[in-house]
Amino acid sequence: MTKRPVYIFNPEHDMALASGETNYMAPASARQMASDLALLPMWYAEAGSAVLAPSAYNADFLKTKSELLGMDVALLTEPEVADGKDRKFSPWGWDPALRKRLMTLGADQTELPSADYMNILREHSHRLQAVKLLPGLRLNEYFCGESFYLSTLAECSAFVEGREACLLKAPLSGSGKGLNWCKGIFTTFISGWCARVAASQGGVVGEPIYNKVEDFAMEFYADGRGRVVFAGYSVFHTGGSGMYAGNDLLSDEKILQKLSAYVPQEEFIRLRTRLEEELSALFGGFYHGYLGVDMMICHFPDEAPVYRIHPCVEINLRMNMGVVAWLLTDRYLAADAEGVFRIDYYLLAGQALEEHRQMSASFPLSVENNRVCAGYLPLVPVTPQSRYRAFLLLTLPQ
Repeated sequence: MTKRPVYIFNPEHDMALASGETNYMAPASARQMASDLALLPMWYAEAGSAVLAPSAYNADFLKTKSELLGMDVALLTEPEVADGKDRKFSPWGWDPALRKRLMTLGADQTELPSADYMNILREHSHRLQAVKLLPGLRLNEYFCGESFYLSTLAECSAFVEGREACLLKAPLSGSGKGLNWCKGIFTTFISGWCARVAASQGGVVGEPIYNKVEDFAMEFYADGRGRVVFAGYSVFHTGGSGMYAGNDLLSDEKILQKLSAYVPQEEFIRLRTRLEEELSALFGGFYHGYLGVDMMICHFPDEAPVYRIHPCVEINLRMNMGVVAWLLTDRYLAADAEGVFRIDYYLLAGQALEEHRQMSASFPLSVENNRVCAGYLPLVPVTPQSRYRAFLLLTLPQ
């Protein structure tokens, strides 16, 4: 019997995996995001699958968008989890807290990963993997990047005070979390942070600051049988603190054309081929699903070549927004349509709904043959209580 996939959006995954606790309680902001964006997987779920989400607001939204765009995705509520044994779960990422949550809901335990698997996943999600991988990806003069694993406070202090500016990262964190920007002074705050992170995660990752001109990623798919293959490109944007803000919606061809304005196209092809080999060796033996490698184009104005690829800023061993943007473009955009995929946050209840209404009026949606041509498309319901909003805003090239 074919198992029906059930998709789950659990954006707290990185923090839950870092904690390792089965009873992990995410911060209020992460729980709000999980609630507001619970239906997001409907846009990357495979046909005939379901999304785990409350029925309030979500059922009508899913029905409307399914009719508009020809989608074949159902809604599954938590009380229904225990009703069937023909399901396989596909979360944003696996962690012990999610495993326990599904067990509590009555999920078939044979469809859940083991505790041993969680330990393996946590070990391989550690940023030390990216630190080790980076030197072998600097294939020639078109590549750059350094990253250091700092195990003691003395190493952290020397790294920070030896540079005008640098970035410290918690080894288990993601999506702009667990970052500390330093300006040459190893303050009491930074010292305490490093001590806490090293005690729980083994060390701290230190990186120089680069003159970044583009954030992008290469997305891959692991088949669960030892092979990791290239899936597509994504170009993304972050806020001042490094938090994810959104993605450009462009075809792989257009993204590669954009990036090759800085570095010859063949270097990207060379890198993705090498990454298929390296990621297969690292993760192919146990991991099944999407993963992404974040990268940068960096500017070196007084050197040659002037622009270079930083080939491994971090590895996201889970579903990620770049894959969402890539699948949205492939499945639902008209051939000539371009635009942005955004996740916006609002401090006050009601603000998201007000902006949703304004954009609905200002950018009317145009759909032909189940493909979005232009306009504003909300990807999840926007309610009076919403603090997070996911949407597309598209234009047709002139």
